[in-house]
Amino acid sequence: MSEYKAVIIDDEPNMRMLLREMVADNFSDIRIVAEGASVEEGVSIIELHKPHIVFLDIEIKGGTGFHILQKVKPYSFKLIFITAFNQFAIKAIKFSAIDYILKPVNETEFVQAVNTAIEGVRQTLSITQMDNFIQHLEKEEQRKKIVLRTSDAIHLVEVSDIIYCKSDNSYTSFYLKDKKEILVSKSIKEFADLLEEYRFFRPHQSYLVNLNYVNKIDKSDGGFIILNNGKEIPVSMRRKAYVLQMVETL
Repeated sequence: MSEYKAVIIDDEPNMRMLLREMVADNFSDIRIVAEGASVEEGVSIIELHKPHIVFLDIEIKGGTGFHILQKVKPYSFKLIFITAFNQFAIKAIKFSAIDYILKPVNETEFVQAVNTAIEGVRQTLSITQMDNFIQHLEKEEQRKKIVLRTSDAIHLVEVSDIIYCKSDNSYTSFYLKDKKEILVSKSIKEFADLLEEYRFFRPHQSYLVNLNYVNKIDKSDGGFIILNNGKEIPVSMRRKAYVLQMVETL
């Protein structure tokens, strides 16, 4: 594709100008075709211009960014959230495997996110991803699914179906109760931060375990966890007391 159309939806004029300048400085093949400062304007310019990339702020006039997303299905664009730090919203974004950039915008992070969007322009934004994101924002207490984005697919997985995760440098393998394995190119630490509230814990730097699948702790040979499926997970010496404390909560 020789040229990509993009729109900016943000109610801060200075932020819209900064994004325009960053696009102009770094991407000769991206053209900003329209800007909006509210929910109404955002919906209008997306429907009119049918952009390849949408830069969207979460907090805007007339509502929020996900109010726009609810009105423009099916999604035929790649989405990049531009947002001030909001732990709740960012956690929902990560659960849904959507790209985002924090304000104040760092140019290196901006370029990286846009390059990722360009690479995926031919693959329309998954409705599953966006629906999952919206549900997380609207019904935080009912959140039970996570989006796992691999090189060739997008998987929507029940958190309760994850038995354990294993780290391989910057990759993480998810092992599910149906014996399925999913490999994701993100670090295990990022998933540990997301899943800790769902009774996941790290007995070892290379493993993340769902406490609901722990069968017993074997204290021999330095100690290891035995899961319901028979898998043995090592326990590091420095985390042994922590692991025993976690298991006692069963």
